[in-house]
Amino acid sequence: MENKLYKYELHCHTGCVSRCGRVEPEEIVKLYIENGYDGIVVTDHYSPMTFTPNWRPQKQVDFYLSGYRRMKRAAEKLNPDFTVLLGMELRHYGTANDYLIYGVNEDFIYAAGNLMKPWEKKVYDMCHKNGFLVFQAHPFRAGIRQCDERYIDGIEIYNGKTQKALNEKAEAWAKRSGKLVCSGSDFHTKAHTARGGIITKVPIKSNSDLLNVLKSQDFEIIKTY
Repeated sequence: MENKLYKYELHCHTGCVSRCGRVEPEEIVKLYIENGYDGIVVTDHYSPMTFTPNWRPQKQVDFYLSGYRRMKRAAEKLNPDFTVLLGMELRHYGTANDYLIYGVNEDFIYAAGNLMKPWEKKVYDMCHKNGFLVFQAHPFRAGIRQCDERYIDGIEIYNGKTQKALNEKAEAWAKRSGKLVCSGSDFHTKAHTARGGIITKVPIKSNSDLLNVLKSQDFEIIKTY
């Protein structure tokens, strides 16, 4: 359709994987379709709080992917045109910093081993080797360390669960550094629905499409102050 615009959520947690999440994947799809969005990137927490320590690596990854897989199946039933993509919000051991990784795929997660062990540089190198993009999430929240700019591609300049003043600090940092930017609701509960994301001129149907849009920066940031 000529001049159609598309809305995408870039920061979303499911209740079945992220311990802080309160909404099941099937309900999330319904909420976002009702709010006029065209897709979601599922960025469940990949952190020490996500996994049971004695689980085998295969079981850990199966569990981690379960929210994304359930959401994808739900979207296929409710609206086949609604896009569900796999992303990640990674936290290493011994830090409160969170990193949004876009473009990540199931094969990479199964093969990579424990991604919480390596720190920023090694993870950044792994991601770049595979063509992924790394953004620091909500970088000015309490307890979070502003990371080394060399090891990120971008900055989440609008987070739907973060105070306006702190989002503005993130935006100022992005302008100074020339880094890519993104926005997301940081969805955990129904109250967080459609608080952020991006509006694009082209549809996003794959992680390749998503990476191209993020690299081009040809989108509008959704803000709901």
